[in-house]
Amino acid sequence: MNQLLAIRAFARVVEAGSFTKAADSLDMPNATLSKLVQELEAHLAVRLLQRTTRRVTVTPEGQLYYEKTSLILRNLEDVDTSFNVARSKPRGHLRVDVGGSTASDVLIPALPDFMARYPDIRIDLGVSDRSVDMISDNVDCVLRGGALDNSSLVARPVGQAEMVTCATPDYLKQYGVPAYPDELKNGHRLVAYVLAQSGRAMPFRFLRDGEKTEIKVEHRVGVNESNGHMAAGLAGLGIIQTFAYAARPALADGTLVEILKPWRPAPYPFHVVYPQNRHVPHRLRVFIDWLVETLPDRL
Repeated sequence: MNQLLAIRAFARVVEAGSFTKAADSLDMPNATLSKLVQELEAHLAVRLLQRTTRRVTVTPEGQLYYEKTSLILRNLEDVDTSFNVARSKPRGHLRVDVGGSTASDVLIPALPDFMARYPDIRIDLGVSDRSVDMISDNVDCVLRGGALDNSSLVARPVGQAEMVTCATPDYLKQYGVPAYPDELKNGHRLVAYVLAQSGRAMPFRFLRDGEKTEIKVEHRVGVNESNGHMAAGLAGLGIIQTFAYAARPALADGTLVEILKPWRPAPYPFHVVYPQNRHVPHRLRVFIDWLVETLPDRL
């Protein structure tokens, strides 16, 4: 038995919560991974995982073994990296998850610079406004905006995005230009951004002279993806509140008109997020550093 390979296989099953996902992330057949874990259990003479047809759970002994061996794996990777970084360019595969408009308006237009700097790194982008499970989905990092509520993740700030409230000229001609946020309650049609996970519509937020206002009204249209949300606004379906970077071209050519500008909400913070219990390879470190360097001027 290759004990080190078996420990790696076991660790990925624990992190992914599935033999199939773990095998995919390690690029090995499911049967091979299962055999490695069985050999490790036989070597230790202890059951590490409980398997049923529907799920895999970690036994108390398995949890203790994972905690002790994961530290060894991270230390070993740190030793390898310390030798490799000095004499090699960062290379390999990165899986990055990012929201729709952030991908199309911010990250992807900037990526040619990163790819030119690091030609040996390959990137797969998962583009969706729906949150992912970074461990089970084997994602290296996530670029997201908003408050962070998961203490098991490491987050580095990459900048803040201005928010704007806007509508098409035809809409404003038909329904009028609101002078105050409360006027949105009087006959105006709002296009809500709906959170993909919960289905909850985000309220329209405003800020002036330190005073915050939230407008919660029945929306006519709700969209749970940021590019689709922008498209609904451009189609004249109603007033939208969105990121300034997403609306910038339409505002510049007059397709959209910003309203309630004195009440712009507070800037929206963005972070690059990655698991704290996973080794950070050289390719991910340079990507995160590049995001921190590049994105503040693009958000």
